[in-house]
Amino acid sequence: MSLEEIIFTLLMRILIIDFFGTVDFKQILEEQDFKEEDFGLFQLAGQRCIDEGHIDQLLEIIQNEKNKVIVKNMGWNLVGPVVRSLLRNEKEDDKRKCHFLLLDLLVKLCNPKELLLGLLELIEEPSGKQISQIILLLLQPLQTVIQKLRNNKAYSVGLALSTLWSQLSLLPVPYSKEQIQADDYGLCQCCKALIEFTKPFVEYVIDNKENSMENEKLKDEILKFCLKSLKCPLLTAQFLEQSEEAGDDPLKCFASEIIGFLSAIGYPFPKMIFNHGRKKKIWDYLEFEEEEDKQLSDSMASLAYLVFVQGISIDQLPMVLSPSYLLQFNMGHIEVLLQRTEESVFSKGLDLLENGLLRIEDNSLLHQYLEIKSFLTVPQKTQNKWFTGPQLISLLDLVLVLPEGAETDLLQNSDRIMASLNLLRYLVIKDNEKDNQTGLWTELEKIENNFLKPLHTGLNMSKAHYEAEIKNSQEVQKSKDHCSLNVGREEIPNMPPEMQLKVLHSALFTFDLIESVLARVEELIETKTKSTSEENMG
Repeated sequence: MSLEEIIFTLLMRILIIDFFGTVDFKQILEEQDFKEEDFGLFQLAGQRCIDEGHIDQLLEIIQNEKNKVIVKNMGWNLVGPVVRSLLRNEKEDDKRKCHFLLLDLLVKLCNPKELLLGLLELIEEPSGKQISQIILLLLQPLQTVIQKLRNNKAYSVGLALSTLWSQLSLLPVPYSKEQIQADDYGLCQCCKALIEFTKPFVEYVIDNKENSMENEKLKDEILKFCLKSLKCPLLTAQFLEQSEEAGDDPLKCFASEIIGFLSAIGYPFPKMIFNHGRKKKIWDYLEFEEEEDKQLSDSMASLAYLVFVQGISIDQLPMVLSPSYLLQFNMGHIEVLLQRTEESVFSKGLDLLENGLLRIEDNSLLHQYLEIKSFLTVPQKTQNKWFTGPQLISLLDLVLVLPEGAETDLLQNSDRIMASLNLLRYLVIKDNEKDNQTGLWTELEKIENNFLKPLHTGLNMSKAHYEAEIKNSQEVQKSKDHCSLNVGREEIPNMPPEMQLKVLHSALFTFDLIESVLARVEELIETKTKSTSEENMG
């Protein structure tokens, strides 16, 4: 039976819903016997089987030993129809099991070179939320196919990683804790799966210590992927607070694995970031030299932030390095981050700058540092548009406010309130009402109504409450009994009276401190407004 007769018979059996037995494809057919139209006919026949629900019969045909030649050379055409059918039948478990079995068989039996190209084409097709669905579906088959390849493995790994990264870069990066946990577009799941996809190839590089050309090429492909990942999604990614478990943050776990990959293939982060920008390049291939100024600056700045601020692999840092040297080294990375307009990236620049400054003792920087360009340019960034006018006011609206007005628990929120008052005090000192560079003075009435006046009321109420508690505690102390105590709206039971008094007096001290800074802020505001009025009258 010729191939044309086989396909015709298969199509006819589908059309009359009369599947029985298996179709005997003749093994005598060789690859050179196939015509271009044969591939299209085979795909059409197989797709009709899938669409009509005849997966079992199609499985029989593919598993038949007599058909292995035609399946090997044409079977990859069925991967697309199988994947699309899987996406259509997300909730039908029985059908999905058969589809997965069929997909596994095709991966096992078909030509890996053709399968690789077919899988990558499928990964490139979707958009929106389907990007992550396709990637999560095909990563395991793609990994298996690449491992089956005998030649050009490095090229295939690089092609796959580049395609996957290009698609992932289209997905929005979750910003808040809620978005990270919801993971609506599947980016976090894909990042986790992508690590598992890459691990065998990293292990291959580690296990093959000889500097063969193929091994070096594979190492470079992994290096390029890691550098791209440091830029997207990790440059714009927001991470959960360090007080929370790191294992709950998929993006931080992804960052940790990427830095681990770099170290495993011979590029530990000190080698990467300490050599960046020097005249002598650390890259072995010209391609990296050409990309360094254009692409690597963002990647290296992202790496510096992950190490110094997030603390990932910071134990690899040589202990002999002084804080001033680390600050000098990081200033270039800080400058790169502060040049970006995205708030998430800009804030990382500020965090990295703060991290470097906090390591240094007062008056310890040498005057020679002023000869370094970045030490002059970075401070000129407190001129960024986010810190003047409407942009700053939008940020101040989030800070200069009491969450529950005068009823806010001032003790529980004392750190936040003190920080807000100190910020306001700084702005009043630095910005004159006449210049109004920050826009603060036009919003002064709103700030007074939403923050300063409620804070006055809240302080009076809180102090009255705690003074009453002190009086009550003193009476209890006379009777030598234990009683409960309300601090910060939480009841602390069975506390000795002398300990109660210490807690209550500590709370009053906190309120006095807040009140002192509040008075200073109001005094500065009054002085500045009075000075402006006198100038206008004069």
